[in-house]
Amino acid sequence: MAVTDDIIDIAKNVLQTEADAITGLIEKLDGSFEKAVGIILESRGKVVVTGMGKSGLIGKKIAATLASTGTPALFMHPAEASHGDLGMVTSEDVIIALSNSGETEEIIGLIPFLKRFNVGIISLTGNAGSTLSKMSDVALDVSVKEEACPFGIVPISSTTAALAMGDAIAVVLLTKRGFREEDFACFHPGGSIGKKLLIKVSDLMHTGDALPLISPETLILQAVLEISSKRLGIVVITDAEKKLLGIITDGDVRMGIGKWDKSFFDMKAEDVMTRNPKTIAEEELAARAIAMMEKYSITSLVVPDKDGRVVGVIHLHNILRQGIV
Repeated sequence: MAVTDDIIDIAKNVLQTEADAITGLIEKLDGSFEKAVGIILESRGKVVVTGMGKSGLIGKKIAATLASTGTPALFMHPAEASHGDLGMVTSEDVIIALSNSGETEEIIGLIPFLKRFNVGIISLTGNAGSTLSKMSDVALDVSVKEEACPFGIVPISSTTAALAMGDAIAVVLLTKRGFREEDFACFHPGGSIGKKLLIKVSDLMHTGDALPLISPETLILQAVLEISSKRLGIVVITDAEKKLLGIITDGDVRMGIGKWDKSFFDMKAEDVMTRNPKTIAEEELAARAIAMMEKYSITSLVVPDKDGRVVGVIHLHNILRQGIV
């Protein structure tokens, strides 16, 4: 099917309408937003998010974002709540209820039972005069001028606005809590984000007998054999105390053969090594190592300790196998 101007125009209108819905929230940020954030910060429990239909789907995402950024949270389906799921709620919790109309029966029917727990109730609604707004401790206005559909009734812009307001709450909370990248990684140990923020060079580097180490007096022929046997693309030249002096890479070998031919193999490592090679500390993140490799177009980094003694070598393949990209 060919793309027509009409298709593109419709898509542009949808995106513009949704963008306007989000920017329209900025002027609505006031003391109510600050109060809502304060209620959550002062709570000793978790945030329980609830909503029906599309609002429920947005609520699940808000709960997930809160939980992954330092604010314990879960989603409670309002229809299931009256059949036992109210057991999720404790007196120390905070409720975030989503309803664009503010009149969703399942939500309205739930509020009196929630009030028995004396919990703080924050609503995200598109109707400031709604029943839900009046029953809430804080009502956040997420109303939009129009939905991004031809009928003006399909919840598109309104759900986008509610999601954006939830994101704003989550980011303010993580900032106020002093949430760090390391904390985020702890909640994402299985994903690429966690790997980037948790795995260090020391976790992946080659050590001990796997290190391709030679002395500066070693003949190039022996250096080439060491590069081949250890399969790291380099050989590291050290002194008697294993302090770093330089490196020779497989690329150096190819250039050396082209320059000196057979006589190259009779030379010593110190004659052709690259002095002051790129290095990285073992406590650095592996993500930092791959960034350096990309910057300098290399595939290995030498890892010295604080006294300059070589303790490891980390190769690009070690990092890629861990999914750190």
